[in-house]
Amino acid sequence: MSDIRLAFLGFRHGHITSLYDLAAHLEGVRIVGACEEHALTRAALQARGAVDITHDDAARFLAEVDCDAVAVGDAFGLRGARAIAALETGRHVIVDKPLCTRLEELAQIRTLAAAGKLQVGCMLTMRDAASTIAARQLIRQGTIGEVHAIQFGGQHPLMLDSRPDWYWEPGLHGGTINDIGIHAIDSIPFVTGLSFQRLEAARCWNAFAPEVPHFHDGAQMLLTMDNGCGVIGDVSYHAPDASGYSMPYYWRTTYWGREGVIETATNADHLALTTATGGQTERRDLPTGNSGGYFRAFLKTIRGETLRDGEPSTQAVLDSSERVLRIQAAADASERGVDLT
Repeated sequence: MSDIRLAFLGFRHGHITSLYDLAAHLEGVRIVGACEEHALTRAALQARGAVDITHDDAARFLAEVDCDAVAVGDAFGLRGARAIAALETGRHVIVDKPLCTRLEELAQIRTLAAAGKLQVGCMLTMRDAASTIAARQLIRQGTIGEVHAIQFGGQHPLMLDSRPDWYWEPGLHGGTINDIGIHAIDSIPFVTGLSFQRLEAARCWNAFAPEVPHFHDGAQMLLTMDNGCGVIGDVSYHAPDASGYSMPYYWRTTYWGREGVIETATNADHLALTTATGGQTERRDLPTGNSGGYFRAFLKTIRGETLRDGEPSTQAVLDSSERVLRIQAAADASERGVDLT
């Protein structure tokens, strides 16, 4: 089978370079072009030798580069339009998270993908984490029985002085729930087999960034799943800058089941399991992670191969993106009791 020809459109968030590196070393994929319109970002990438930039105009790039799929990593508020433009030319699309920042964009992406039989992927890396896979295995085996309550904390460091300038431009970030919360909204159904049914309440507010009062760095939500399970989440930018990504609390998630409790965290080297009949909390070793699994699944959908259970399809990517956008919109409008089915 011939290589899948992949082109990159936009590098204004650093996540996309990990996909570039993965694609550059993965058999069956060939990078055929890269475009960055933003002059400062383009110069920085070229100075580091991180990316071979071939174009500085997106429209000309899509017209000239012969490719099967386009990877998008621009500023959040620009991603929807980039993805739509690529789909309109008949290319498959994979986007760093979040996929887009507006429900109208998501609807158009869904329509274009269906009409053109095109695939949509997203860098939803939490499914691939060893701790997530471990929790899924135990919960799907019934180790803690039916899950009735979940708490997750995905707090990030704000790093006001070092994040890209577009973060603080009105309209380009698109909301902290959409930015960070997408990981939990996608991974919790993957782990539990449950579906989100309703948003009870969500709130975003400015707390740590008074210099940019329109930027809502605080973000919390309360949700209900289809079995009645309650979910409480906090994805604020409130972690200390100096240690935010290394703290033991980084992406800590607790699953409370009828027969026990599971707790995971991104930086933990084990899973904690407390069963209803056990006297002590057990440390369970983590399985091997599935680094890059989101991308390999995307390639399989393009090739028409059957996905394994839990690998993200276009439908799963679009559904997770729509749910988190609905939650973000409800937080922005102070709406409660929003249907997520």
